[in-house]
Amino acid sequence: MKKIIGIIFLLFITLTSVALFAGALVLWLLTRWFDHRLVYLHRYTCFWAYLYVWSMPAWQVSFIDRHKINPRRTYVVVSNHQSLLDILVVFGLFFHFKWVSKAEIFQVPLIGWNMVLNRYVKLKRGDAESIGQMMSAAETHLKGQSSVYLFPEGTRSFDGRLKSFKPGAFILAKKLGLPILPIVIEGTTHALPKHSLEFHGRHPICVKVMDTIEPESFAQMSDTELAEYTRRKFAEELARLRHTSVDQVVAPCNG
Repeated sequence: MKKIIGIIFLLFITLTSVALFAGALVLWLLTRWFDHRLVYLHRYTCFWAYLYVWSMPAWQVSFIDRHKINPRRTYVVVSNHQSLLDILVVFGLFFHFKWVSKAEIFQVPLIGWNMVLNRYVKLKRGDAESIGQMMSAAETHLKGQSSVYLFPEGTRSFDGRLKSFKPGAFILAKKLGLPILPIVIEGTTHALPKHSLEFHGRHPICVKVMDTIEPESFAQMSDTELAEYTRRKFAEELARLRHTSVDQVVAPCNG
């Protein structure tokens, strides 16, 4: 039954993506001339992605402290990375940013093509030239007042344990004097484990927006010190969430 539900869900994603990509293409053609940051297209993409969370009632997502996101500020956004599902649930925050994502995703028909339209940032892991291009593209977006969203662990965790943080996001924040917005994700590991596309039953998922780390607070830190400082904040918050049920933290909501 788990496999059947998983297959049906994948078919639903495939079929709806045909129509939704057509809509994205039309929107891109109509707005690209005046919406240089592609804010409207990204908002449409948020709806497209989060549609699949809405359509799966077993994924009960709670957003905590989303009011801490100031839409008028530009952030270097960082999250822990537990599952492919992280990307879908984060879109549910509906604020403007550019993803940094592995290059292979951009080759996926329809969904990857939409990522190209949005000018999200490609990265080939372990490729020094690609890393340099990613940093340059991310810097351009940040200077153009588009926040950039990165997973500093670099790849998904197998068991939800926090991996070490790579320095790229923190180099950008220090170089440009921009605030870091940490967003903690908990619960997606078991809802959609790494290397699995099957249905895994009901799982509460929590997305918590933490306090912004302001540039003046890390001006004297090195890139690696800032990465470790931020990682400790994630570890502390994840420990708190894991010792408190989602229902105790905030009433679950799907939207």
